[in-house]
Amino acid sequence: MEKIRLLLVDDHKIVRAGLKMLFQAEPDIEIVGEASSGASALDCVAELQPDVVVMDVAMPGMSGIEATRRIKAERPETAVIALTMHEDEQYFFQMLAAGASGYVPKRAAPDDLVSAIRAVSQGQVFLYPSLAKLLVADFLQRSDPEVELAPAAELTPREREVLTCIAEGYTNREIGEKLTISVKTVDRHRENIMHKLNMNSRVDLVKYAIEKGLITL
Repeated sequence: MEKIRLLLVDDHKIVRAGLKMLFQAEPDIEIVGEASSGASALDCVAELQPDVVVMDVAMPGMSGIEATRRIKAERPETAVIALTMHEDEQYFFQMLAAGASGYVPKRAAPDDLVSAIRAVSQGQVFLYPSLAKLLVADFLQRSDPEVELAPAAELTPREREVLTCIAEGYTNREIGEKLTISVKTVDRHRENIMHKLNMNSRVDLVKYAIEKGLITL
Protein backbone atom coordinates (compact mmCIF):
# COMPACT_ATOMS: atom_id res chain seq x y z
CA MET A 1 0.00 0.00 0.00
CA GLU A 2 1.37 3.37 -1.04
CA LYS A 3 1.32 5.71 1.93
CA ILE A 4 0.33 9.36 1.99
CA ARG A 5 3.47 11.39 2.64
CA LEU A 6 2.64 14.00 5.26
CA LEU A 7 4.42 17.14 6.48
CA LEU A 8 3.32 18.79 9.76
CA VAL A 9 3.71 22.56 10.13
CA ASP A 10 2.93 24.24 13.48
CA ASP A 11 4.95 26.56 15.67
CA HIS A 12 3.89 24.69 18.82
CA LYS A 13 5.92 21.56 19.47
CA ILE A 14 3.23 20.03 21.66
CA VAL A 15 0.71 20.32 18.82
CA ARG A 16 3.07 18.58 16.41
CA ALA A 17 3.69 15.84 18.99
CA GLY A 18 -0.04 15.25 19.36
CA LEU A 19 -0.53 15.09 15.60
CA LYS A 20 2.33 12.62 15.24
CA MET A 21 0.71 10.32 17.80
CA LEU A 22 -2.57 10.54 15.91
CA PHE A 23 -1.18 9.79 12.46
CA GLN A 24 1.24 7.09 13.53
CA ALA A 25 -1.80 4.92 14.21
CA GLU A 26 -2.93 5.24 10.58
CA PRO A 27 -1.41 2.55 8.31
CA ASP A 28 -1.82 4.60 5.12
CA ILE A 29 -0.16 7.81 6.42
CA GLU A 30 3.58 8.40 6.78
CA ILE A 31 4.95 11.50 8.50
CA VAL A 32 7.99 12.50 6.45
CA GLY A 33 8.84 15.67 8.34
CA GLU A 34 7.76 18.58 10.50
CA ALA A 35 8.39 22.31 10.50
CA SER A 36 7.92 25.04 13.08
CA SER A 37 7.53 28.00 10.71
CA GLY A 38 6.30 28.95 7.28
CA ALA A 39 9.83 29.50 6.01
CA SER A 40 11.05 26.11 7.18
CA ALA A 41 7.94 24.54 5.65
CA LEU A 42 9.04 25.76 2.21
CA ASP A 43 12.44 24.12 2.66
CA CYS A 44 10.86 20.88 3.84
CA VAL A 45 8.45 20.72 0.91
CA ALA A 46 11.29 21.25 -1.56
CA GLU A 47 13.40 18.55 0.09
CA LEU A 48 10.81 15.97 1.13
CA GLN A 49 8.13 16.46 -1.57
CA PRO A 50 5.17 15.49 0.63
CA ASP A 51 1.74 14.64 -0.76
CA VAL A 52 -0.04 16.65 1.92
CA VAL A 53 0.93 19.49 4.26
CA VAL A 54 -1.05 20.10 7.46
CA MET A 55 -0.52 23.84 7.92
CA ASP A 56 -1.13 26.09 10.91
CA VAL A 57 -2.45 29.45 9.72
CA ALA A 58 -1.13 31.93 12.31
CA MET A 59 2.61 31.58 12.92
CA PRO A 60 5.35 34.11 13.74
CA GLY A 61 7.23 35.38 10.71
CA MET A 62 5.83 33.90 7.51
CA SER A 63 2.17 33.02 8.02
CA GLY A 64 0.59 29.77 6.95
CA ILE A 65 -1.29 31.74 4.29
CA GLU A 66 1.88 33.00 2.62
CA ALA A 67 3.59 29.63 3.04
CA THR A 68 0.64 27.93 1.35
CA ARG A 69 0.71 30.40 -1.52
CA ARG A 70 4.41 29.75 -2.13
CA ILE A 71 4.09 25.98 -1.77
CA LYS A 72 1.32 25.86 -4.37
CA ALA A 73 3.34 28.09 -6.70
CA GLU A 74 6.47 25.95 -6.42
CA ARG A 75 4.91 22.49 -6.08
CA PRO A 76 1.22 22.56 -7.03
CA GLU A 77 0.84 18.78 -6.69
CA THR A 78 1.28 19.07 -2.91
CA ALA A 79 -2.09 19.55 -1.20
CA VAL A 80 -2.38 21.83 1.83
CA ILE A 81 -4.84 21.52 4.71
CA ALA A 82 -5.28 24.44 7.09
CA LEU A 83 -5.50 23.26 10.69
CA THR A 84 -6.23 26.26 12.87
CA MET A 85 -8.02 27.77 15.83
CA HIS A 86 -9.43 30.48 13.56
CA GLU A 87 -12.88 29.90 12.09
CA ASP A 88 -13.64 33.41 10.90
CA GLU A 89 -14.16 34.38 7.27
CA GLN A 90 -10.92 36.33 6.92
CA TYR A 91 -8.54 33.42 7.44
CA PHE A 92 -10.84 30.92 5.75
CA PHE A 93 -11.10 32.74 2.43
CA GLN A 94 -7.46 33.81 2.47
CA MET A 95 -6.35 30.19 2.82
CA LEU A 96 -8.65 29.08 0.00
CA ALA A 97 -7.34 31.89 -2.19
CA ALA A 98 -3.78 30.81 -1.37
CA GLY A 99 -4.56 27.33 -2.69
CA ALA A 100 -5.52 25.24 0.35
CA SER A 101 -7.63 22.18 -0.44
CA GLY A 102 -8.90 21.71 3.09
CA TYR A 103 -9.76 23.72 6.17
CA VAL A 104 -10.21 22.02 9.56
CA PRO A 105 -10.54 23.74 12.96
CA LYS A 106 -8.43 22.40 15.81
CA ARG A 107 -11.60 21.64 17.75
CA ALA A 108 -12.59 19.05 15.13
CA ALA A 109 -12.58 15.35 15.91
CA PRO A 110 -9.35 13.50 15.05
CA ASP A 111 -11.22 11.38 12.51
CA ASP A 112 -12.20 14.53 10.63
CA LEU A 113 -8.57 15.49 10.13
CA VAL A 114 -7.63 11.97 9.02
CA SER A 115 -10.51 12.01 6.54
CA ALA A 116 -9.39 15.42 5.28
CA ILE A 117 -5.87 14.14 4.61
CA ARG A 118 -7.15 11.16 2.67
CA ALA A 119 -9.54 13.34 0.69
CA VAL A 120 -7.09 16.02 -0.40
CA SER A 121 -4.43 13.42 -1.23
CA GLN A 122 -6.85 12.20 -3.92
CA GLY A 123 -7.44 15.66 -5.32
CA GLN A 124 -10.65 16.32 -3.42
CA VAL A 125 -11.66 19.29 -1.25
CA PHE A 126 -12.42 18.93 2.46
CA LEU A 127 -14.19 21.74 4.29
CA TYR A 128 -15.40 21.39 7.86
CA PRO A 129 -19.23 21.75 7.85
CA SER A 130 -19.35 25.03 9.77
CA LEU A 131 -16.88 26.53 7.31
CA ALA A 132 -18.56 25.12 4.24
CA LYS A 133 -21.54 27.24 5.23
CA LEU A 134 -19.37 30.36 4.92
CA LEU A 135 -18.46 29.35 1.39
CA VAL A 136 -22.08 28.79 0.42
CA ALA A 137 -23.20 32.06 2.00
CA ASP A 138 -20.46 34.03 0.26
CA PHE A 139 -21.34 32.79 -3.20
CA LEU A 140 -25.11 32.62 -2.89
CA GLN A 141 -25.42 36.07 -1.32
CA ARG A 142 -22.89 37.85 -3.52
CA SER A 143 -24.53 40.96 -4.91
CA ASP A 144 -21.71 42.70 -6.79
CA PRO A 145 -23.05 43.15 -10.35
CA GLU A 146 -19.52 43.36 -11.73
CA VAL A 147 -18.69 39.86 -10.52
CA GLU A 148 -20.25 37.39 -12.90
CA LEU A 149 -19.48 33.77 -13.60
CA ALA A 150 -19.56 32.30 -17.06
CA PRO A 151 -22.94 30.70 -17.79
CA ALA A 152 -23.13 26.96 -17.22
CA ALA A 153 -24.83 26.71 -20.61
CA GLU A 154 -21.39 27.13 -22.20
CA LEU A 155 -20.53 23.65 -20.97
CA THR A 156 -21.59 20.54 -22.86
CA PRO A 157 -23.95 18.11 -21.09
CA ARG A 158 -21.02 15.75 -20.45
CA GLU A 159 -18.88 18.57 -19.06
CA ARG A 160 -21.72 19.51 -16.71
CA GLU A 161 -21.84 15.90 -15.51
CA VAL A 162 -18.08 15.86 -14.92
CA LEU A 163 -18.18 19.22 -13.16
CA THR A 164 -20.95 18.03 -10.84
CA CYS A 165 -18.98 14.89 -9.97
CA ILE A 166 -15.82 16.92 -9.30
CA ALA A 167 -17.72 19.30 -7.04
CA GLU A 168 -19.27 16.37 -5.16
CA GLY A 169 -15.80 15.10 -4.31
CA TYR A 170 -15.39 12.15 -6.67
CA THR A 171 -11.86 11.28 -7.80
CA ASN A 172 -11.08 11.14 -11.53
CA ARG A 173 -11.14 7.33 -11.42
CA GLU A 174 -14.52 7.33 -9.66
CA ILE A 175 -15.90 9.81 -12.19
CA GLY A 176 -14.71 7.57 -15.02
CA GLU A 177 -16.44 4.54 -13.49
CA LYS A 178 -19.62 6.51 -12.77
CA LEU A 179 -19.87 7.93 -16.32
CA THR A 180 -18.31 4.90 -18.07
CA ILE A 181 -15.44 6.87 -19.57
CA SER A 182 -11.66 6.62 -19.22
CA VAL A 183 -9.62 8.57 -16.70
CA LYS A 184 -7.88 10.32 -19.60
CA THR A 185 -11.25 11.44 -20.91
CA VAL A 186 -12.16 12.77 -17.46
CA ASP A 187 -8.88 14.71 -17.41
CA ARG A 188 -9.62 16.17 -20.83
CA HIS A 189 -13.13 17.24 -19.80
CA ARG A 190 -11.74 18.80 -16.64
CA GLU A 191 -9.16 20.78 -18.62
CA ASN A 192 -11.88 21.98 -21.02
CA ILE A 193 -14.13 23.00 -18.12
CA MET A 194 -11.37 24.98 -16.42
CA HIS A 195 -10.46 26.66 -19.72
CA LYS A 196 -14.06 27.61 -20.51
CA LEU A 197 -14.73 28.91 -17.00
CA ASN A 198 -11.29 30.50 -16.59
CA MET A 199 -10.63 28.63 -13.36
CA ASN A 200 -7.49 27.07 -11.96
CA SER A 201 -8.39 24.73 -9.12
CA ARG A 202 -10.89 22.21 -7.80
CA VAL A 203 -11.93 24.70 -5.11
CA ASP A 204 -12.93 27.17 -7.87
CA LEU A 205 -15.01 24.46 -9.55
CA VAL A 206 -16.77 23.57 -6.29
CA LYS A 207 -17.66 27.21 -5.68
CA TYR A 208 -18.90 27.58 -9.27
CA ALA A 209 -21.08 24.46 -8.99
CA ILE A 210 -22.62 25.81 -5.78
CA GLU A 211 -23.28 29.20 -7.40
CA LYS A 212 -24.98 27.60 -10.41
CA GLY A 213 -27.04 25.19 -8.30
CA LEU A 214 -25.37 22.09 -9.75
CA ILE A 215 -24.79 20.79 -6.23
CA THR A 216 -26.04 21.66 -2.75
CA LEU A 217 -24.34 21.33 0.61
